[in-house]
Amino acid sequence: MSDTGTAGGPTVTTRIPARLDRLPWSRWHWMIVIGLGTVWILDGLEVTVVGNIASRLSEDGSGLPITDAQVTGIAAALYVAGACSGALVFGWLTDRYGRKKLFLITLAVYLAATALTAISFSAWWFFLFRFLTGFGIGGEYAAINSAIDELIPSKYRGRVDLIINGSFWLGAMAGSLLSVLALNTALFPKDIGWRLTFALGVVLGLVILLVRRHVPESPRWMFIHGRDEEAERLVEGVEREVEEETGRTLPPAEPSITVRQRKSIGFGLIARTVFRSYPKRAVLGLALFIGQAFLYNAITFGFGSILVKFFDVSSGATGYYFAVIAFCNFLGPLFLGRLFDTVGRKPMIAGTYILSGLLLFATAWLFGVGMLTAVTMTGCWCLVLFVASAGASSAYLTVSEIFPMETRAMAIAFFYAVGTAAGGITGPLVFADLTASGVVGDTVLAFCIGAGLMVAAGLVAFFFAVAAEQKSLESIATPLSAEAGQGAAPN
Repeated sequence: MSDTGTAGGPTVTTRIPARLDRLPWSRWHWMIVIGLGTVWILDGLEVTVVGNIASRLSEDGSGLPITDAQVTGIAAALYVAGACSGALVFGWLTDRYGRKKLFLITLAVYLAATALTAISFSAWWFFLFRFLTGFGIGGEYAAINSAIDELIPSKYRGRVDLIINGSFWLGAMAGSLLSVLALNTALFPKDIGWRLTFALGVVLGLVILLVRRHVPESPRWMFIHGRDEEAERLVEGVEREVEEETGRTLPPAEPSITVRQRKSIGFGLIARTVFRSYPKRAVLGLALFIGQAFLYNAITFGFGSILVKFFDVSSGATGYYFAVIAFCNFLGPLFLGRLFDTVGRKPMIAGTYILSGLLLFATAWLFGVGMLTAVTMTGCWCLVLFVASAGASSAYLTVSEIFPMETRAMAIAFFYAVGTAAGGITGPLVFADLTASGVVGDTVLAFCIGAGLMVAAGLVAFFFAVAAEQKSLESIATPLSAEAGQGAAPN
């Protein structure tokens, strides 16, 4: 029901959030997971392919005049810079114009840029379209994470969000194996194989786009932005579908929430809300993103070079090693994700960050004293990243659920952009220089920096993480549009 407010738009009382949260898992939720979550596979494919084909791109006859350092350094940094920019631009648009419009647009940007990367003929062309590919992917992070958390029931939100973000590593595994095939000169010429890897990303993106057309707008976003009747019809349809699938009548949904509808939220209000009303949560978001961004971007873009330089692995075989690492990365969120909903957010976020940092310190020491081979180095990384990947995925979950709904996409975008700019742009640049030196001590230093930032972020989580497990988004952070006296107090 609604009535006209004296300021702003009309007020609306609704039980839509409670109705969505009390739904049992169903085919409808699988459709959302497949339609929205599979884009992380594309991101993993993109990042890994470029890291693994860096040595081939710099070889004579590749058809692209570029050096290994330019691929793992400049191009990698531009990709991340594009992702940061895209997250901010599309994040603001997502909160203003809706989740669905933007997750269709961002995927289209990714597809076009990837296709144009495949026909690169010079370094500047490659750099430009790596930036634009990142621009599309960055927008995906804001639009997709906000939509997923608003559509998935609170009981399952933690594990689903972690597994979806962790599916990046399925793409990384596919990218590793694909690079092995593409770099096989017995099958493809030097100047063709690497182009086919980007072409495959376009094909997969088109398939995802077809599925994504059927994913609905977030009802939570709709009832705040004056589309409450449409939101009601959507949720009623989902409830009927779930009841027919389960053969059971759904229980009553409580509580209701009253909001004052708005067409848009100003950026100034968003900034004041995040940093004035929720300062501890803002520090938490920055710490989690900086820690995981430096670790993952630095190591992902440089791992192939480490294998080649320090362990004499051929450039055409690095993909096999990285495929194993990528698989262990995916297993982390898959097996540990449920604990974020049962054991709780705070112990699991802090624990995964601190433990992965300590394991990375141990790996750095073993590498520094010369006790590792290519195989045992890979084994150490599997152990480190099994733990770290669950923590890294929880960074996206955290900033998505601990701020008010009207700021959700922009909050994801901001923390992703700032954290990734600090760790994801400087990380590859610093790491490329350290590994390019061929000095063991330089690479050990890079490992220790990443480990230190992960441990520091874990300590921040120990003090500031929010017990958001199995709670509605509205009880974790009251919507800005809610009438006074409803929801949780800021902190």
